[in-house]
Amino acid sequence: MLFKKSQISLSPIVFAFIVISIITSLVSLNAYADVKQSVSTNSDSGSKTWEISAYGANFLMRQIPLDQLKAFYISRGFSLDQIEPYTLSCVFMTVLRNDTVSSGLHFKRENLTVSQGGKSHPLISVEDWLERLSKVTDKNSALIAFRWAQFPIDQVFEPGGDWNQGMISVGLPPESKFDAEVKWDIEGKTATIKLLGVECVK
Repeated sequence: MLFKKSQISLSPIVFAFIVISIITSLVSLNAYADVKQSVSTNSDSGSKTWEISAYGANFLMRQIPLDQLKAFYISRGFSLDQIEPYTLSCVFMTVLRNDTVSSGLHFKRENLTVSQGGKSHPLISVEDWLERLSKVTDKNSALIAFRWAQFPIDQVFEPGGDWNQGMISVGLPPESKFDAEVKWDIEGKTATIKLLGVECVK
């Protein structure tokens, strides 16, 4: 619909403000495209953490030393032989926190993907791991402990600092290197961040 100049009267400043507001709303989820990730190393354990803050949230993946990972599951009822395939599958402690998203953010574990050399590598799902483990142990308490230790499959992170953490099996051999892409939903819009050069624990 076209308007004659006599039908509307906007000052240049007001017009510019409207244009800027429209552009901002369209690109708001791309505003952090150049945000840099940080990589830190724990001085005691030597484990590395890859972390990034964008779109009002904070996401990180932290290496878990193999001896600690094995001890954690053995203390919950698994034998070393039973749990070792999982511990050698490149497991990370993963944390997502809603810092400033007032509407809340929605994350699904299936929206975390990894790639090597530009080729996508499918993650082993929690359900697949539970199926494998249930074939080698009938200890229900161990299987329940395993399930609750994993990162949530589907969660809405509420405003005000809501957060959660859990383990994610990448499914790569020790010392592998990969890139991770993570997506979450904010009011129907998809926010995407990437962690580059992430390394499986040695």
